[in-house]
Amino acid sequence: MENIDWGNLPFGYFKTDYNVRCYYRNGKWGDIEVSDSEYINIHMAATALHYGQEAFEGMKVFRGKDGKIRVFRWEENAKRMQRSCNGIMMAEPPAKLFKQMMLKVIKLNEKHIPPPGLGAALYIRPLTIGSGPQVGVKPAEEYLFMIFVGPVGPYFKEGFSPVNVQIVTDYDRTAPNGTGHIKVGGNYAASLRPADRAHKEGFSTVLFLDSKNHQYIDEAGPANFFGIKGNTYVTPDSHTILPSITNMSLRQIAKDLGMTVEKRPVALDELESFDEVGACGTAAVISPIKKIVNRESGKEYNYCLNGKAGPISTKLYQTLKGIQEGEIEDKHGWNLIVE
Repeated sequence: MENIDWGNLPFGYFKTDYNVRCYYRNGKWGDIEVSDSEYINIHMAATALHYGQEAFEGMKVFRGKDGKIRVFRWEENAKRMQRSCNGIMMAEPPAKLFKQMMLKVIKLNEKHIPPPGLGAALYIRPLTIGSGPQVGVKPAEEYLFMIFVGPVGPYFKEGFSPVNVQIVTDYDRTAPNGTGHIKVGGNYAASLRPADRAHKEGFSTVLFLDSKNHQYIDEAGPANFFGIKGNTYVTPDSHTILPSITNMSLRQIAKDLGMTVEKRPVALDELESFDEVGACGTAAVISPIKKIVNRESGKEYNYCLNGKAGPISTKLYQTLKGIQEGEIEDKHGWNLIVE
């Protein structure tokens, strides 16, 4: 482990020692299994492979300067996993099982938790798949819930430096009444091609608009969008947007700082009125946005004119990171201390 460059970790897959698994068979969840294999045996007719019965989560574990290991808001991830499973008719992992498996995999891989102060964390990936075989289009009767972990650095290579974002109108992330509000793989598959094109054209990510009329802001690639207008924190509200736990936390922090918070539809034209804009999520925490370019019209929206994140985005970022890493009082009880 002494050979790991903790301060320059990418956001990618990193093999650790163990993962944990649990099968749902005959109407009930079984015993927790520990494995050192990176592979799973899956039936060729499994519904995860054919009909997209797959849901996942993303979480982070932090080692504080006080030596304590903290997991941020795991209960909300457990609830969102259950909502996602319910949305595509999979067995829902109980919160108790989720917690037991999460704590076990953290302790088994404790040496992979990065040291404090380097911008790195241990990423947790809970995953539920339809492992049972079906040829007809219907839910499986067997499911696999597993959790693996790995140390990661910032999601965007720029870290907490402003990025450029591209608005796309020739691709939609989800259908108006589809699966945008749950964390299933199909949503991300639909975003791959426009994101890849945006990267090749010099942008860090894409900004999707509503798939019905392309008049309102939807997701910012794999993250939620937010804007700062004066002393107001504004974030879009739509059935096609995944409810971000980071965004939920930032809204509470904004209120704690005396800001007004608005969760509502945000029209595309409103981009001109924001003082600061950014993307937020577990992976990036906050990624401030420097420039947004509409690929179709060529219209540009510019922020961070001095090349640095705005003061409010910076305060929100520092506060959330401080809570996660034990530097700022966790007055809402968001952290679980791993004993």
